[in-house]
Amino acid sequence: MKFLARSTSIIFLLALINAPAFCWGFFGHQRINYYAVFLLPPEMMVLYKKNISFLSEHAVDPDKRRYAVKDEGPRHFIDIDVYGKYPFPDLPHRYDSAVAKFGEDHVKENGIVPWHVQTMLYRLTEAFKAKDFSRIMKNSAEIGHYLADAHVPLHASSNHNGQLTNQKGIHGFWESRVPELLAEKNFDFFIGKAEYIKDPGKFIWDRVLESSLQADSVLTIEKELTQQFSEDKKFSFEERNGVVIRQYSSAFTIAFDKALNNMVERRMRQSIFAIASFWYTAWVNAGQPDLKGLTKQKFSEKDAKEFEELNGKWNSGGKIIGREE
Repeated sequence: MKFLARSTSIIFLLALINAPAFCWGFFGHQRINYYAVFLLPPEMMVLYKKNISFLSEHAVDPDKRRYAVKDEGPRHFIDIDVYGKYPFPDLPHRYDSAVAKFGEDHVKENGIVPWHVQTMLYRLTEAFKAKDFSRIMKNSAEIGHYLADAHVPLHASSNHNGQLTNQKGIHGFWESRVPELLAEKNFDFFIGKAEYIKDPGKFIWDRVLESSLQADSVLTIEKELTQQFSEDKKFSFEERNGVVIRQYSSAFTIAFDKALNNMVERRMRQSIFAIASFWYTAWVNAGQPDLKGLTKQKFSEKDAKEFEELNGKWNSGGKIIGREE
């Protein structure tokens, strides 16, 4: 499925060249949201497929917001290992209980993604109840981002960019370089259908715990492969849009993906399924409103200004507020 216009592809390349390594990268987030649309039932597809370009392009809005909003950063991760050892029995799964036990500053400092996903589900459900086109689309695009983040192993580890083990850069390697090189030709994104999630809280915590278990494999395998590749074989220089950049070589990337037994593809597939299922769950919980009447609606001038301002802050050359990956 080819869904990006030429102009959007150019923006993709510029983003990948100039931006820090974000969760899944712009490339991954946009593709994940895009493929999630095709898991929806016809009653939702009528609205979502018509707006698939918006859902794809605006999947990255939460990352752009990290340049403008102080509280945005913690919504993308949880350093769950600071709470002990797997399965982290000392960490309450209710936000108010976690805050009561550890303090709100500590909880936010170490990330809140599993809780924020549930907040986003509530917002999307309310948007469906109100049959508010703008809120449905914006919340759908953004809950997709946070759900995908929760499926990333290094987003459930305090060693989130290998900074504690002399592996700095591994974050973008797993999330951006591997999908960018392999997804289009090698990954299978035909999955099935969205399912109703009876217990969204348990679902998202299960995904976070899976990510936590896989983080050690990501770090260990990269370190082992590094012993097998000389520096000039591990990295290469490639031209993108007229700019030469240094990045992990194709050979090292392919070896890494193989050693991980296709972990990146699996987590992308699981992200796609989770996003479609959360969209579907919000719609069902809202009473399955008829969405056909929203298909001709468009975003308001206020919405357009909001998107323009967000892009302006992202493109301003400023720095991310909070930690970089």
